[in-house]
Amino acid sequence: MNDQITFLIVALVAAVVGYMIKHFQVQSARWREADEAGRIVNQAKEEARAIEIQAKDQALEIRQGAEADVGRKRKDLNREDDRLQRRREELDKRTERLEEREQTLNKRQSSLDKRNNELDELRAQIVERLEKVSSMTKDEARAILMEEVEKEGRADMARIIRQIETEAREEGETKARRLISMAIQRVASEHVAETTTSTISLPSDDMKGRIIGRNGRNIRSFEQTAGVDVIVDDTPEAVTISSFDPVRREVAKRAMAKLVEDGRIHPASIEKTIQKEAEEVDKAIAEAGEQAVYDSGVGNLNKEIVKVLGRLNYRTSYGQNQLAHAVESAKIASMIASELGADVDRARLGGLLHDLGKAMDHNTEGTHAAIGAEFARRYGVDAIVVNAIAAHHHEVEQESVEAIIVEASDAISGARPGARRESLEQYIKRIKALEDLANSYKGVSQSYALQAGREVRIIVRPEDIDDLEATRMARDIAKQIEETMQYPGQIKVTVLRETRATDYAK
Repeated sequence: MNDQITFLIVALVAAVVGYMIKHFQVQSARWREADEAGRIVNQAKEEARAIEIQAKDQALEIRQGAEADVGRKRKDLNREDDRLQRRREELDKRTERLEEREQTLNKRQSSLDKRNNELDELRAQIVERLEKVSSMTKDEARAILMEEVEKEGRADMARIIRQIETEAREEGETKARRLISMAIQRVASEHVAETTTSTISLPSDDMKGRIIGRNGRNIRSFEQTAGVDVIVDDTPEAVTISSFDPVRREVAKRAMAKLVEDGRIHPASIEKTIQKEAEEVDKAIAEAGEQAVYDSGVGNLNKEIVKVLGRLNYRTSYGQNQLAHAVESAKIASMIASELGADVDRARLGGLLHDLGKAMDHNTEGTHAAIGAEFARRYGVDAIVVNAIAAHHHEVEQESVEAIIVEASDAISGARPGARRESLEQYIKRIKALEDLANSYKGVSQSYALQAGREVRIIVRPEDIDDLEATRMARDIAKQIEETMQYPGQIKVTVLRETRATDYAK
């Protein structure tokens, strides 16, 4: 029993001692934490005090810097204010001087106005005296003076114009003649007779009956299929094929020759033969176009343009084959462009394609220049070349030197000796048109077309036309001929003014 009590007492004492030890440990930990917290607070206070001191120092420095800046700016403002004050004083002084000058000028202006009034009065008195002395008014005297000055000026103008034209003509004709003669000599080719008909030789007159057929069925079938007219007349052993379309005429000519050679002529064979020959002619057209492109030295040309170009092989103008004329124009244009330093390729292509529209103008509305230019533009030809095609007859404005070269090469190829020929009827009409055009001008006494229409000489009445008017008349007539007439080459216009005095000795 005592042992149990002792054990309880010992356990109780141990519990009390353990509690006290635990309490002491907890209290010690609290003290340590309190000391640590105090130390941290003190350290924070010291750091805050140091930061505060540093902030005060920085604020002081900023304040001192700001005060220094304000001081400098105040000094600058004071200096600027002093400068502006001096400038204001100078401007005030300058204004005073300008006012003094203005007053002086006003005085001078008043004096000048007074003198001008006196001069006007004096001029009026002098004019009045001159009018009394000359017995004419001021306007009449001015008119006489202007008339004399105009006469003198017109005479000087005519003399200068003649001198300049003479010098330009002498120099230009020498160079142009050399260049053109060289170009013509290098590329001249033969001409082909112009015609709208083709004659087919027959082995005998009996063949005419086969061509006509029973009740004319063969000839009607041929004309409808080929699109031509077949003329069977009294010409022995021959028939004539007529058409304004040269390609159709060529197809019909070949087909008729094949039918005559075969001897079997009926609607079925006619249609088959014409179709076959049309294909052959298309091949020939393509080959002719390719050969022309090769001969002229042009490359990278659209196939459709080449085909249309080949059709010119069956087209003539004034007896000149148009495809040969196109190749010749291309060569001439390339040589002229090379001599003048222009674009040779554009000039060559423009010369080759300038008459492209003639292969289409029989079934297309418009001039051949406009038709050809539009066709070339559609297939991507250079704009400068298109303008050269459209402008080679002055239907539109020429926009480049290559366009002028193409026009010149076209004229050279058509006007060279042996290139073209025209019928007697056309020749007479052109001669008469030249003389009628010259006679339509006022003051013309007589006019004569000479040298096969290459020159027109005009005799004027000297009392109606002076030297200057004669020069103007020659230029105006030449310009009107260019605008209203079609002709190969060039036409020289000469105006003659002559005064004759006649008397008799008795």
